[in-house]
Amino acid sequence: MENIVIIIFVIGYLAIAFEHPIKINKTASAILTAVLCWTVFVLNSDHATFSSIGSYLEFVKEQEALNSVRDGMEKVEKEEIPLLFVEEGLLKHLAETAEILFFLMAAMTIVELVDAHEGFRIITDRIKTTNAVSLLWIISLITFFLSPILDNLTASIVMVSLLRKLIKDPMQRKFYAGVVIIAANAGGAWSPMGDVTTTMLWLKDFISAGSIIITLILPSLVSLVVPLAYLSFTMKGEIERPDVVATEDKGYENINGSKTMLVTGISALIFVPIFKTLTHLPPYMGMMLGLSVVWLISEIIHSDKDEEERKPFTAAKALSRIDTASILFFFGILIAIGALGEMGILKKLATWLEESIGNIDIVVITIGALSAIVDNVPLVAGAMEMYDLAPAGDFAKDGKFWQFLAYCAGTGGSMLIIGSAAGVAVMGMEKIEFGWYIKRISWLALIGYLAGAGTYLLEFYFL
Repeated sequence: MENIVIIIFVIGYLAIAFEHPIKINKTASAILTAVLCWTVFVLNSDHATFSSIGSYLEFVKEQEALNSVRDGMEKVEKEEIPLLFVEEGLLKHLAETAEILFFLMAAMTIVELVDAHEGFRIITDRIKTTNAVSLLWIISLITFFLSPILDNLTASIVMVSLLRKLIKDPMQRKFYAGVVIIAANAGGAWSPMGDVTTTMLWLKDFISAGSIIITLILPSLVSLVVPLAYLSFTMKGEIERPDVVATEDKGYENINGSKTMLVTGISALIFVPIFKTLTHLPPYMGMMLGLSVVWLISEIIHSDKDEEERKPFTAAKALSRIDTASILFFFGILIAIGALGEMGILKKLATWLEESIGNIDIVVITIGALSAIVDNVPLVAGAMEMYDLAPAGDFAKDGKFWQFLAYCAGTGGSMLIIGSAAGVAVMGMEKIEFGWYIKRISWLALIGYLAGAGTYLLEFYFL
């Protein structure tokens, strides 16, 4: 059974990694993989490792929802026990995944509401330089500090939209867009909301918001500055601006509440970790609170308009624009990973990695490198299943392993354009070829990744 599930997962993984060459959307592959993995698991549940009544009773004792089953244990046939375990495991992973999905939906809706009011243009329209190197640093640093607030996917979309207004030549713009991917992933790695993988670690309490910011901001910044420093000596000349700015892009000054929505939206996103600290409620509740406030403000701003005029600025319209396919992709891949975890396959993988490599730092660096080949979401989800949260040491909350994993998984994906959500988004927007990215950008991302990893290890062992 395990071999069948592994084969299904590997095929699904490859379909996700090579989404563009095979022309099959990765969301469809992820969902199909998840369903098939759990189907094979449940159909072969009579061979499950937890078929003993003793382990079942221990599990039931921890689940108040199954008290009635425990009380009537004498009436439960032994062959039914594995099936109950499979169903309970699926429900557990569904609940954990739902927290992440609702968090992402709320955050993406807030960003869409701000964007509908042209709030981000207040920032981007202040960039005036045409010097190639100066513009590279400005774009990269804005992306680096915007990504922790919005998330790396949203920040990269905003910045590529900006590049279209700043750079006329498509090849020049493509290169800048490649550097935006590095900056967005570097910026997302040091914030609990900047990257889906870091968000996953934070939501499941493997890391805390304050600790990850303090610990990873320097390594993440180094991973961006090293490539920028090299490019500063090799790039020359001026950037030619587009001849004409489309008239539809000039009307944002007339939109009511641009500044109000920008401040409210960013404040709502920043307040989420504060809300969690104060109330101890799950982060998705804080994000829902932020969404409700931003939604309310948008309704008040346009309360004097008729229904047709208000429609482009409503939360309902924003919800229709969020990337639902990405949300379903995360659902599929996380549920599929859950099947591997429930079957004990990931524990065996962890043991194999430790026995084969030995050094835990190299193991994490390897995971980061693998995230360039395939999506980093399943890699981090797998690592959380492979290694248990310990009360002390490297695997404790805010321990070295989890912090280093957040950095490596967040920035390692920049080495290939399909290795991160930001990369895939920019690839579609600017029509960047896989081979072109490897020749022009991948090695820059690699030297930055290794420099940042070295900075973190120096920081940990000596500071």
